[in-house]
Amino acid sequence: MDIKVAASAPEKQTNACLVVALHSGKKLTGICAKLNEQSEKAISRAIKRDDVKSDIGQSLMLHELKNIASDRVLLAGAGVANDASRAQYRKYCATIASAVKASGANLVIVHLEKSVFVEGETPAWHAQHLAQQLIESTYEFTLHSKKKKSAAKIKKCIIVVGKSDVRACTSAVKTGVAVANGQALARDLGNLAPNICTPVYLAKQAQDLAKATPKLTTKTLTEAQMAKLGMGAFLSVSRGSRQEARLICMEYKGGDKKKKPIVLLGKGVTFDTGGISIKSSAAMDEMKFDMCGAASVFGAMKAICELLPKCNVIGVVAAAENMPDGDASRPGDVVTTMSGQTVEILNTDAEGRLVLCDSLTYIERYKPAAVVDIATLTGACVVALGKVSSAIMSNDDALANTLYNCGQSTGDLAWQLPLWDEYQTQLDSNFADMGNIGGSPAGAITAGCFLSRFAKNYKWAHLDIAGVAWKGGSEKGATGRPVPLLMDFVLNNA
Repeated sequence: MDIKVAASAPEKQTNACLVVALHSGKKLTGICAKLNEQSEKAISRAIKRDDVKSDIGQSLMLHELKNIASDRVLLAGAGVANDASRAQYRKYCATIASAVKASGANLVIVHLEKSVFVEGETPAWHAQHLAQQLIESTYEFTLHSKKKKSAAKIKKCIIVVGKSDVRACTSAVKTGVAVANGQALARDLGNLAPNICTPVYLAKQAQDLAKATPKLTTKTLTEAQMAKLGMGAFLSVSRGSRQEARLICMEYKGGDKKKKPIVLLGKGVTFDTGGISIKSSAAMDEMKFDMCGAASVFGAMKAICELLPKCNVIGVVAAAENMPDGDASRPGDVVTTMSGQTVEILNTDAEGRLVLCDSLTYIERYKPAAVVDIATLTGACVVALGKVSSAIMSNDDALANTLYNCGQSTGDLAWQLPLWDEYQTQLDSNFADMGNIGGSPAGAITAGCFLSRFAKNYKWAHLDIAGVAWKGGSEKGATGRPVPLLMDFVLNNA
């Protein structure tokens, strides 16, 4: 879909759908009122018949109205004028995207009226979220099926804004499209079958991504190279698998060479059986989604390659498969990490922190300005925050607050949990420097405490995305979160 920004709608509107906001109240306002007059009160009659409500989330498609150039007019419920929250505006955009997708129109014209704006947000912010929602609504996963991806009927969308806002909104739309494209890549990687999406496959994807821009280079560490570095925790996870682990580094250099990079580190466990501490069989197929942290890093790097921001970003993926085998790690094993600290493996299903802890030590060589790791780390996070919010844990409150604000701005919500010293004692071990689990109380927090012991030399935040990275049931599939949050964070630092 080609999305453009303009100060007015085109006069010739063949096979088009015109989208206008319908607010609550006795009198029609804005573009809706003008169209009502032009169409000889067709909109008023539809409202009188109770064909449409003005509540956000409601819509009505009207066809071939008198004196209106567009074949279709979509009345999108927008609630009370000038009173929308961020969440309500995003719902408004989602309603538009869903309705126009099913309309059969080739051209969509959306009048982005200020009456739908969120107080404090710019017109550009609104244009970006609308564009992102329109692109996201077209996502389909057909890589494992012979059926072809359905041809998008909507070829072009024009977002109509005030003349003085065209330039800023055009740039914002470009950002929204790039973020949506990055989210689509993250969803594709998450949805791929685990016999295809292996650590070696992910390394190949990084190489392919680097072909998009000379500003991106990649390097991949093999198991032999990781062994030489002493990454005993990381390698303990892949011991039971026939798929070799990989540490994948994607370096984007778009800023001043002297400027320290942001590092995004993704957990990439391409399938997690739990190892010797094997999971129950129910819904185990969903453990292919245990690499969604890595997928979000790929998604962010793809969006960065499209936008070419003036900053330095390094995307690191810790990729391994966790399988039971005669050579697999056992509960009770003690491994030595790259940092020299020893870990007693009390549960082989707490493997994500083992691949991440050595990766956190490895990335010290980049002298990062900040590190954000992203991982489907704990079921305890789902218990704490459900399927709505990621968890933030950090050794720097300013960094945590920045990520929280990015979540608020994008709707990719995240909430900070504490990393108090009082929780650290739960990781005590009689046989090593620490255990890899801290018991059932505060399981998400103690996982963060474990990682914090390997991130003392830089500003660091941990995002536990176990509740938001994918959906189950009839909607089963990867969500592409938290690509929007990560991109907002990166672009704010550009």
